[in-house]
Amino acid sequence: MTQPKTAYCPDCTADVPVTDVARTEVPRRDFLRVVGGAAAALGSAGILPTSSSGIARAAEDAAKPAASKPAEALIRELFATLTDDQKKSVVFPWDHGADTQGNNPTRLQTFNSALKGTRIGEAYSKPQQELINRTLRAILSGDEAYERLTRHGKWDSSGSFEGNGVAIFGDPSGDQKFSWMFAGHHLTLRCDGNSQPGAAFGGPMYYGHSANGHSDQNVYNYQTKQVMSVFDMLNAKQQERAIIVGHPGDGKEALRFRTVEARQGVAYSELDESQKKLVTGVLRTLLNPFRKEDGDEVMQLVQANGGMEKVQLAFYKDNAEKGNDRWDAWRLEGPGFIWNYRVLPHVHCFVNIIQKA
Repeated sequence: MTQPKTAYCPDCTADVPVTDVARTEVPRRDFLRVVGGAAAALGSAGILPTSSSGIARAAEDAAKPAASKPAEALIRELFATLTDDQKKSVVFPWDHGADTQGNNPTRLQTFNSALKGTRIGEAYSKPQQELINRTLRAILSGDEAYERLTRHGKWDSSGSFEGNGVAIFGDPSGDQKFSWMFAGHHLTLRCDGNSQPGAAFGGPMYYGHSANGHSDQNVYNYQTKQVMSVFDMLNAKQQERAIIVGHPGDGKEALRFRTVEARQGVAYSELDESQKKLVTGVLRTLLNPFRKEDGDEVMQLVQANGGMEKVQLAFYKDNAEKGNDRWDAWRLEGPGFIWNYRVLPHVHCFVNIIQKA
């Protein structure tokens, strides 16, 4: 496979770069102290309101036995069915693409389309495609999450489930390290059986939707609405600290951990109890689409990095004259924790959660 340098987003104003995970810029420091039972609550899979007949359609498509097998077992099952020729196209070494120091391997990058040779409709048989679909469902919390992730079955510019790609890094057949990566337009997800130490979701995650992020037509608009409810609860001084004129970045820039001095926004520690409860609700909402064990791992890493008191929440607008109800981006940030959400002109969300040494 020839590793691409950029992944073009047809609906963006510029190329979205293939991204890598930056792990060494920031010294260890307190972040996010979990209060009470927050860890269990945030790890739980919630049920979001349903409003589309597409959920019923997705349920009909789901195989009945899918829920009985974890994603890792389905990946091993898929791997066992691959022919030698298929493996040449879709299976790569664990350290594929890394530099001489082992940095920036392909498995830890985010992509905006299927990797060359891994397109589901071309590289995999129909039974294998069904296993891939079941695996994708198995790393999500349910039909509502699947409906949103597929963007009502349209998959943005990927056009269809078959237009996405699946690559496997390493060897999932035994007890060796592996990573299963699903990549398409506005989408990079992984399952690695905890092969990547101290990394939630197996590495950086990327999701988005071509619709305007403030529009109800955007499947992730509910996330921005909840974050905006936090801003509405801030007092004048807190809002002043929370508002940033500019942009937190996109792609590779968005995933880069910043020093504590460079982080922007209002700190969780500055909020009163009712405001903290709202921020906790935002985190719960962000984790709701994913399976419980991945949410639990996020919270374990949050705790390992120090807790919840120093999380920063920032609201970005591209010019000072813009109103405070049409954010261009928002960002949750702390040591080892980034949830970077671009709202306009459409949604790009980059997530990077690791345990800091």
